[in-house]
Amino acid sequence: MEIPILYEDNHLLIVEKPINIPVQADNTGDKDLLTYLKQDIKVRYRKPGNVFLGLVHRLDRPVGGVIVFAKTSKAASRMSDVIRRQAMERSYLAVVRGVPDKRQGKLEHYLSKIHQENKVYAVPDHHKKAKKALLEYKTIAQTQALSLLSVQLQTGRPHQIRVQLAEIGIPIYGDQKYGSHVNKPGQQIALWAHSLSFEHPTKKEIITVDSHPPREHPWNLFGACPSPH
Repeated sequence: MEIPILYEDNHLLIVEKPINIPVQADNTGDKDLLTYLKQDIKVRYRKPGNVFLGLVHRLDRPVGGVIVFAKTSKAASRMSDVIRRQAMERSYLAVVRGVPDKRQGKLEHYLSKIHQENKVYAVPDHHKKAKKALLEYKTIAQTQALSLLSVQLQTGRPHQIRVQLAEIGIPIYGDQKYGSHVNKPGQQIALWAHSLSFEHPTKKEIITVDSHPPREHPWNLFGACPSPH
């Protein structure tokens, strides 16, 4: 497994997650990114014993793109605080079915996860397990049947982008869970973690790291994926 390293220092490891591998071990028993990276650090730096690598945030298994890990407990604690304060700017690219009613907008939903189904539903705000989900999107390119969106997450709920876009009638291309009525089994979900920007936990400077989706269908319908900026 080749994992591109996008940024690394004594405190952080930022990599490009490949599609279709879990971020951490799950009940499938498949090789996961966290375990692989720990082993890689152990070999590269000839570290004895267990390697510390803290999980800061997650990406859904089928989704690829930029993800950050903490290499020290101090960095892990500070990065957890960054996430809690919603002080990390997270930008995604998504190819969706159809065209949004507005070229750009802000979405607010209340979501609840049914763990037995591993599925998230939009629910009324008074639902006992409702959690507010906020994102902003901008259309950056279109074909007749598909749109390329830039999405900025303001909250980090499970499956948030997938559910919210499906709720407004533009499910993500290839998403079997939230767009099975328009997507065929075997299609790869076109959701990519494009950019992360946050204050470094010790250097106090802004770190910005980008990752670009593969130049294959449906991404290649939009040329070299125009920059959302």
